[in-house]
Amino acid sequence: MKIGQLLGFFALVISLYILWEIRRLLLLLFTAIVLATAISQLVQRFQRSGVQRIWAVWLSVLIVLIVLIGCFVLIVPPFIDQFEELVQLFPIGVAQFQQMITWLEGTIIGPYITNLPDINNLLQQLQPLSENLFRQALTFFSTGLTAALELLLVIVLTLMLLVNPQPYRKVFVRCFPSFYRHRVEEILTLCGQGLGHWTVGALITMLFIGFLSGLGLLILRVPLALAHAVLAGLLNFIPNIGPTLSVILPMTIGFLDAPWKAIAVLILYLIIQNIESYWLTPTVMAKQVSLLPAFTLTAQLFFAGFFGALGLIMALPLAVVAKTWIEELVFKDVLDKWKQTSS
Repeated sequence: MKIGQLLGFFALVISLYILWEIRRLLLLLFTAIVLATAISQLVQRFQRSGVQRIWAVWLSVLIVLIVLIGCFVLIVPPFIDQFEELVQLFPIGVAQFQQMITWLEGTIIGPYITNLPDINNLLQQLQPLSENLFRQALTFFSTGLTAALELLLVIVLTLMLLVNPQPYRKVFVRCFPSFYRHRVEEILTLCGQGLGHWTVGALITMLFIGFLSGLGLLILRVPLALAHAVLAGLLNFIPNIGPTLSVILPMTIGFLDAPWKAIAVLILYLIIQNIESYWLTPTVMAKQVSLLPAFTLTAQLFFAGFFGALGLIMALPLAVVAKTWIEELVFKDVLDKWKQTSS
């Protein structure tokens, strides 16, 4: 191996090591790119109406802020009040749960099944688990400052990319050989279109989940139905994990109102998520991005393993970009041409 090739190999290894060390920062940059791409859909609509780009950007950001503040007002204050009530009513709920288990043991299960564990012993065994969860919650809140700083960085980067994205795009394109830069421009355009289509599909799905959840909770007369519906729609942004998290609060509040409502809420959310998983998402995403379900699940596991919780949240947009680059770079530019020359 020549000295130049050896130095090139070491430079590649060092570059990969540096990229691995700053992978969290790269993911935050990608998050800003996704947000900028999503907001740019609104910016382009204003520009087509004759508004200058700088004013279109600020109008779009203002609309997004109004929507986010509205969601915050709908969700956070009612949940704070409900949480205070939950703390007061939790011992009553536990007592009702004990009475229900005792009734089941004495009237239904007891005569047919023997050697059942005592409910008090089970609750005592669960106490260390609850203490462990409390300690983990304190650890989670202790990282809030880091999360706030990362959020501020994402917001700043998003605004920079929205106001003038072309210089950053040119810098990225210049990282490739000159003969391939035009092709990179085309692939970046396709990535932007794919992220835009994914944004539209995600919004349609979130609105569907929020509407059906709110309608079902109103029929069941669960308190804070609108707040639960907004939360269910927002958490649906996180595939598989989000829907599971969204059912916890309405089940808890429904149980405190009437124990049968908790089971009814669980059944309602299962029906909605099955409709969304087996009909809505395949239909919408097939038209928007054409992501296979197995590829989506694999991407979630892969990016969550590499980047943690933020990787799981951004798994689908990362999958969209990865799919575009693989299709264009590997399949069309390498494998397809290789087949043509060999024939």
